[in-house]
Amino acid sequence: MIGAVEAGGTKFVLALANHDGAIVDQTIIATRSPGETFSEMYEWFAAGEARHGRIGAFGVGSFGPIGLDPTKPDFASFTTTPKPGWSGASFVEALASFQAPINLETDVNAAALGEWLRGAGRGCGSLAYTTIGTGIGSGVLKDGAVLSGWSHYESGHLLVRRDPARDPFAGVCPFHGDCLEALASGPAIEARWGHDLSSASGKQIALVAEYAAQLAAALVLLHRPERLIFGGGVMKAPGMVEQLRLLTREKLAGYIAEWDENLTRRIVLPQLGDDAGITGAIELGRRALETRT
Repeated sequence: MIGAVEAGGTKFVLALANHDGAIVDQTIIATRSPGETFSEMYEWFAAGEARHGRIGAFGVGSFGPIGLDPTKPDFASFTTTPKPGWSGASFVEALASFQAPINLETDVNAAALGEWLRGAGRGCGSLAYTTIGTGIGSGVLKDGAVLSGWSHYESGHLLVRRDPARDPFAGVCPFHGDCLEALASGPAIEARWGHDLSSASGKQIALVAEYAAQLAAALVLLHRPERLIFGGGVMKAPGMVEQLRLLTREKLAGYIAEWDENLTRRIVLPQLGDDAGITGAIELGRRALETRT
C-alpha cells in the first residue's frame, strides 16, 4: 500500500492507495499541535495498515518551509515556519515505526504533480502551478519531475512593481514589505479592503490580477512552460483568470511568440480542485515504492 499525506496549515488529508494510485481509504484531520496531529496521523495509518495491508512507502505534500533534501538531517522537518510550535517537527520521526521510505515535496509541488498526472496539466512536457490563497507559491515541472534549487521555490516573495498612487497599501510581509504575497494573498486582500475578492469591485480584482500577472510573466520568461495553472481561493474571484490572461499577454508584449495569443489554453484553472494535492502525494509515494522495489 501507499500512504499519502497532504499536510496543510488547517487540515491534513490522509489516504491509502494501491500501487495503481486508486484510493482505498481516506480521511481528514485538523491541524493542531505537531504532537496531536502526528499522533492522530500515525494511529490512522496504523489502523489502515491492519485493514488493507502493509504500507510500503509514503508520499507527502506539505506546507513549509520544510527540508526537502533526503541527504540532510533536516529532511522532512519544518524549518523556519511561522506556524507556532511546528519548527523542528519531523515526518520522518512521526512515521518511523512503519519502516517505509518517504518521498516529500511542498504542497504546491504535490498539487502541480497531481494536475500534471490527472488534471489540467495532462500532456504538458513543462508546466508551472501557482496557488494564490493564504500564501502564494509556485511549483515547476519538467516531464513530471519537480524543479528546484537548494530547496523549493519561493515565488510568493518575489518583489513586484507597486504604483503607490494606485495602491497605497504597504503590504503585510514582515520580511519584504510589498512583495507579491504581501500584496495579493488572501490575508493581504483582507487587510487592504476588509473583505475577500468574492465581494470585490472590478478595479480591486484588476489590481490583484496585475500582481499575479507580474508573476505569470516572470514564470514564462524564466521557465518557458507550456502551461500555467493558477489555483487557490483568490483565483476563484469572478473575472480573475480572464484579467490574468489579458495582463500577462500585455506584459510579455509579443516577446514570446507562443504566448502572444488570448492565452485561454496557456493560463488555466486547476481541474482536480481540492484533490490535486493528495493525488500528487499518492504519486510521490508510488515513485518511492518503485524505487524501493
